[in-house]
Amino acid sequence: QVQLVESGGGLVQPGESLRLSCAASGSIGRVSNMAWYRQAPGKEREFVALIIRGGLTNYADSVKGRFTISRDNAWNTVYLQMDSLKPEDTAVYYCKVTTTYAQNYWGQGTQVTVSS
Repeated sequence: QVQLVESGGGLVQPGESLRLSCAASGSIGRVSNMAWYRQAPGKEREFVALIIRGGLTNYADSVKGRFTISRDNAWNTVYLQMDSLKPEDTAVYYCKVTTTYAQNYWGQGTQVTVSS
């Protein structure tokens, strides 16, 4: 069975950093792209960052310049480096992996809380 296991979330103060990771297990196949989404209390799930084969990346305006998405060479793991964190970044963060056959896999989510 294919599973995506997330880690790296936690409680931090404004201005601090966190690094999230999402590791795939099982025969996921060839990966087309990897992305991060988040969902805050009372809000809909929203796009955060995307990385595609060839190096193209894209970010939501709210995190651009502060967050960086990356992956390992085998496309088995995706990371999200989160710098200069703000209280508005508080949410459950989910990774998503899409294969070349258009199959989507989601992580279980990891809580990020930014508070003083």
